[in-house]
Amino acid sequence: MAKCCDSCQQVARIVLRGVAEGKTVEIDGLGIFYPDARRGFRFVPRALPQVFIAYGKEDEPHATRLYEDLNREGFSPWMDVRKLLAGQNWPRAIEAAIEGSDFFVACFSGSSVRKKGGFQSELRYALDCARQVPLDGIYIVPVRLDGCAVPRIIQHALQYIDLFPDWDAGMDRLLTMLRREVEHRRTALALPPE
Repeated sequence: MAKCCDSCQQVARIVLRGVAEGKTVEIDGLGIFYPDARRGFRFVPRALPQVFIAYGKEDEPHATRLYEDLNREGFSPWMDVRKLLAGQNWPRAIEAAIEGSDFFVACFSGSSVRKKGGFQSELRYALDCARQVPLDGIYIVPVRLDGCAVPRIIQHALQYIDLFPDWDAGMDRLLTMLRREVEHRRTALALPPE
């Protein structure tokens, strides 16, 4: 057996210690390790489409609601305050989460479009990542949280979804689009449905 690098061995020890304590251990983008009395642990690979949620800090309550709705509807949402660990290199973890996500949902509001910072850099990074997605594929999904003007670079290339004034109607549109795109990708790759 090939010798594993130190960081691989460290991750393995963390996983084994967690499941030995009866805890589930999730590794973003990979899957979840569950305790199993007979085998020690059971691994379930990530099969749910991952959705990165980008938002300005002022919009965290809306982003949290979006996270919970997506999670309830069978997606694997990624949100910094829910997924980043203490001491983790957060800029690199965010880039890795954007790269590994099936979709990037950008939450635009009057606050986020005018503000410099993390939301803008995440959006720029996602635009770079989107260059690797087939031209007819959907990766970046802009949503509006209020009546703000979506930046021209987004407005001229991508259709956005309004989550206001009727959150539920906007979520229905978003979920329908996400499910159609997931099915389109499965069909294109000839993967069996889940």
